[in-house]
Amino acid sequence: MPQVTIILYEVLRLYPSIIALIRSIPKETKPGKLFLPVGVEISLPVLLIHHDQELWGKDAHEFNPDRFSERVSKATKSQVIYSPFGWGLRICIEMNFAQMEAKMALAMILRQFWFEISSSYAHSPCGIFTLRPQHGAHLIYINFGLRIKFRILNETW
Repeated sequence: MPQVTIILYEVLRLYPSIIALIRSIPKETKPGKLFLPVGVEISLPVLLIHHDQELWGKDAHEFNPDRFSERVSKATKSQVIYSPFGWGLRICIEMNFAQMEAKMALAMILRQFWFEISSSYAHSPCGIFTLRPQHGAHLIYINFGLRIKFRILNETW
């Protein structure tokens, strides 16, 4: 599997674009001892599941793309625990396009530019509807030896 793909999978595991999936129960359901009547809405905490040490191991909070080196099903032990684009019938129909677009954009950018994280950057992911850096992304842009500092700001709601 190409290295860019497993890096993308790991980035989406650590920083999924959505932090939770909300689903409505279509018919009475009884998972274990729990009873869920029709119409109840449940929230699946994608971010928490993607960082659960019982599911992903002691290094669940660390960046380790090698966990996906033998495909997603091997990394998840065939459990539905990796869902950056949802799962099942309601999975994002643009998932494959989004992943291909991300790989192509990354390849085009890295062919001509180099980025470094600025020393002023403080890592603090923030989740409202989507996950994003709370204070923006402080980067140093390098092109043909020129160093330019800039910061990608978040939109506020």
